[in-house]
Amino acid sequence: MERNRTILHIDDDPSLLKIVSKKLSLSGYDVRSLDDPKQTSRELITTGARLVLLDIDMPDIDGLTLLEDIKRHDGGIQVIMLTGLVSMTTVLQSMRWGAEACVFKPITDIQPLTTAIDAAFEKIDRWWSSLDELNLRKSGNQQTVEAASL
Repeated sequence: MERNRTILHIDDDPSLLKIVSKKLSLSGYDVRSLDDPKQTSRELITTGARLVLLDIDMPDIDGLTLLEDIKRHDGGIQVIMLTGLVSMTTVLQSMRWGAEACVFKPITDIQPLTTAIDAAFEKIDRWWSSLDELNLRKSGNQQTVEAASL
């Protein structure tokens, strides 16, 4: 089964959204850009994205709060923080609240970001495989129960 490989990139800087989208699209990723973090829930539902690139320093809603909201909504969504706020506190808080990685801006080399994205998609694939196996086991047990009742 083909899994959703959409990446939702949330940042208040339209020029950065455009640059990252272009670089990632050239690397074969499907990127949706969002410059209004208040629309995150709607966009996650609309796109079905399982991976979010998230800026920390945004007006109205800071990225750490949004990270917490995303994880509360669906803990299986992988989040990579993409930020210019370089501090130990930022990195530790991001990890504490469930971010998969923290990549720092400006992005001069796309490789660290694509490495983090690939690792996040591998994690998503492992979870889907576990869920598929669970469903197979359940259907196998159901068939065994049905056969025993005949």
